Amino acid sequence: MKSLKGFMGDESSAPLLDGRTIGASLAASPGIRSVSLRNTSPSALEGVISASDLGNFLATGEGKFITYVDRPSNSSIVVVLDRNSAPLLISALSPEVEEYLSALMAPVITGEIITNGEYLDIVASVYGRPLADEIASARIKAQIEFPRQPLAVLGGNAASSGQGRRAEFDIPLLDLLVLERPLRYEVTW
Repeated sequence: MKSLKGFMGDESSAPLLDGRTIGASLAASPGIRSVSLRNTSPSALEGVISASDLGNFLATGEGKFITYVDRPSNSSIVVVLDRNSAPLLISALSPEVEEYLSALMAPVITGEIITNGEYLDIVASVYGRPLADEIASARIKAQIEFPRQPLAVLGGNAASSGQGRRAEFDIPLLDLLVLERPLRYEVTW
């Protein structure tokens, strides 16, 4: 994204991802109790998103991507991002995120069905290999805290953190941008 920002002629010191703006947008989403995001660098965010109703968290109608089951003995949450549900999630995050992804020609926004490799070749041909390499190596890291210790954490490079009630996910950005295969994450606690 640094390469893209420079390519577009923006030399300002404004963050690539604005934690306050994204936080305000998320706070208005269904099922959200509170949001506190801050920039740890111009291209990284850190913070807490507290959901009051996981069944409604950024989930509406046909594009519902979160399934939440609450039982006294064991509860679970399943998140499935595919080419139908991911655009709804992105549009709910922040207009800036959607604009960046549009500028990156991300298949999750364009709807184009291509492979990860084909997408990186397109980005390299338009913006150069450094940006394609940056996308290929970028990761989204999420720690999610649950009411009880997770019994099972499944999906991608997921693991129970061993720190009580947390589950950790390490998701390649490329997988989210292209969605060559649907992404499925599940936690049971």
